[in-house]
Amino acid sequence: LPAAVAAVLHWSHITHLFENDRHFSHLSTLEREMAFRTEMGLYYSYFKTIVEAPSFLNGVWMIMNDKLTEYPLVINTLKRFNLYPEATHPCTPPGPSGAVPSSGLASDLMGGAPVVPTSPGSLFSTPAASSTGLMPGPEALVSAGSRALAQYQYRVILASWYRIYTKIMDFIGIQTKICWTVTRGEGLSPIESCEGKFLSATLSRLGDPACFYVAVIFLLNGLMMALFFIYGTYLSGSRLGGLVTVLCFFFNHGECTRVMWTPPLRESFSYPFLVLQMLLVTHILRATKLYRGSLIALCISNVFFMLPWQFAQFVLLTQIASLFTVYVVGYIDICKLRKIIYIHMISLALCFVLMFGNSMLLTSYYASSLVIIWGVLAMKPHFLKINVSELSLWVIQGCFWLFGTVILKYLTSKIFGIADDAHIGNLLTSKFFSYKDFDTLLYTCAAEFDFMEKETPLRYTKTLLLPVVLVVFAAIVRKIISDMWGVLTKPQTHLRNHQCEHGELVYHALQLVAYTALGILIMRLKLFLTPHMCVMASLICSRQLFGWLFCKVHPGAVVFALLAAMSIQGSANLQTQWNIVGEFSNLPQEELIEWIKYSTKPDAVFAGAMPTMASVKLSALRPVVNHPHYEDAGLRARTKIVYSMYSRKAAEEVKRELVKLQVNYYILEESWCVRRSKPGCSMPEIWDVEDPANAGKPPLCNLLVKDSEPHFTTVFQNSVYKVLEVIGE
Repeated sequence: LPAAVAAVLHWSHITHLFENDRHFSHLSTLEREMAFRTEMGLYYSYFKTIVEAPSFLNGVWMIMNDKLTEYPLVINTLKRFNLYPEATHPCTPPGPSGAVPSSGLASDLMGGAPVVPTSPGSLFSTPAASSTGLMPGPEALVSAGSRALAQYQYRVILASWYRIYTKIMDFIGIQTKICWTVTRGEGLSPIESCEGKFLSATLSRLGDPACFYVAVIFLLNGLMMALFFIYGTYLSGSRLGGLVTVLCFFFNHGECTRVMWTPPLRESFSYPFLVLQMLLVTHILRATKLYRGSLIALCISNVFFMLPWQFAQFVLLTQIASLFTVYVVGYIDICKLRKIIYIHMISLALCFVLMFGNSMLLTSYYASSLVIIWGVLAMKPHFLKINVSELSLWVIQGCFWLFGTVILKYLTSKIFGIADDAHIGNLLTSKFFSYKDFDTLLYTCAAEFDFMEKETPLRYTKTLLLPVVLVVFAAIVRKIISDMWGVLTKPQTHLRNHQCEHGELVYHALQLVAYTALGILIMRLKLFLTPHMCVMASLICSRQLFGWLFCKVHPGAVVFALLAAMSIQGSANLQTQWNIVGEFSNLPQEELIEWIKYSTKPDAVFAGAMPTMASVKLSALRPVVNHPHYEDAGLRARTKIVYSMYSRKAAEEVKRELVKLQVNYYILEESWCVRRSKPGCSMPEIWDVEDPANAGKPPLCNLLVKDSEPHFTTVFQNSVYKVLEVIGE
């Protein structure tokens, strides 16, 4: 019952935050699509394709033979973008859709108007903080790419569900949608707004594809909170621990998730399954006897976590590294770790098959790490014969894993010729050294890929989350030191046969260290750190760690006193979220989309900023040559060509490259030429690093804003966008 209550409360919380922010239920169809900015629009476009197709199978065939996303290439988007969630949303052809937007304040997370590539909003910022009319840049390019893989697959699933839902309602004879005309005033044309109609105001929205899509995401993330309660209860051994976990999540909600602002992002589909997966790992580590059902459940949760999100492999890499460390120091036996490794290998193989042979999975650090750990376990008899101290043996095995993983990853990438994830290594290199290139700067100039902001630990401290976690972590470290001292001081005849208890606590401490490192290096990755801190906070109720205290003081008294103190800042944080009220509107982009739909041929090819291209593909259904999925080497090369419009190159040279890509129209956004998030981060400055030969010349975009001839012709212009027709050679 408490878990169910937690699920309902979280579902209600994120649903109302999203609705209050955008007034989503009363937007027109076009406005709802525009509200899905950057990579969100790209993911939703595949859901829309399946929904509007004559049949579900026809829609799936269309996204597996996609001609619009990277014109003139035909790509299998299920393989490239992890779109199973979209494809399995059952859908039927949508009802009437108004294409005219409504008035109101832009309060979208990504901003109501186009954003500069170097001025993205924080990953966890609230809409109020990012509704400034600026559009995300490098973040849009990169984070878009990283989110695109997994979300694609979930959209496949959601599309099938929507089709089933609407067909059942039609068969029963229940109306699932009601539409009305909204008069906007101020010289704006009226719009038709539709939302579902069934049982209640909440369920009513399921009749509209966009509302159905968002509702399923919120339902999944509501269930996630039930998992957090169960997780905290199981780990701590007390229901009070589950209560602590849930309340810590709510009190730090803005630091834990952004699903309420950006529901279509891939972590919205994937992260709930990571919570389930880590709960299962905890159970397996604690259990004295392994059952097949637990291993099968772990395999399934692994698959559901990896399929929707390409970044999942990096998270699982940290888990495997933590588990290997737990094994090396003697907290779990070789048999248990071997079974876990086999399950991960099977999960990886299943994902490889389901993603039509996505080679990035086989050449990942995660895959290489699994193979190396398997080798270390197989070589255990040989390691035991080495006449060295126990500590030296730990170091040997650790080095074998570290260097073996790096070398195997390098070799497999060379053998298969895969460079799609090369930018990730460059990004990490840039964090420690002065390395810079075009792709790396697009990442590092985005706030979400910068180091963790200094205010984050302060926010953790105000809600007492950080102090509590530090106390728990110190207690676990104290236990580890005590156990290791006992092992290392034993005579050698007794070594290498020891088995310490409570390996699950050590695993969680190591996982916390790994998530902390990720969160510090890349701010957006506190998505993993903060929820895990909430889980770790549940251990304040653990008798294994604090039994000495609970012998003197009742656990309930300690916990409720702590929660009362947390609620002071926690309730203020929640009130801040509840006070966010807005209404989405983006008139400049609406004008652009309407012009494209009615003034260009259906096969006209467009190029421009990646966030804008996602909207053009989604709402105007025109072919584009680039998009916000930045995890493909070929796409990164295309994007560099398209973004040369913001370089200092000659117009003739840029036009020549665009003609090679068969571009008919280029959507120029002056804001991308002048804005910068910090020194060195405007697009012309980024190009100065990539193209130093032209440094000092005026940016081409500035010249074309004034006069687009003779290589381009201006065919449309408003306050934000300028559409240039590429004059053929």
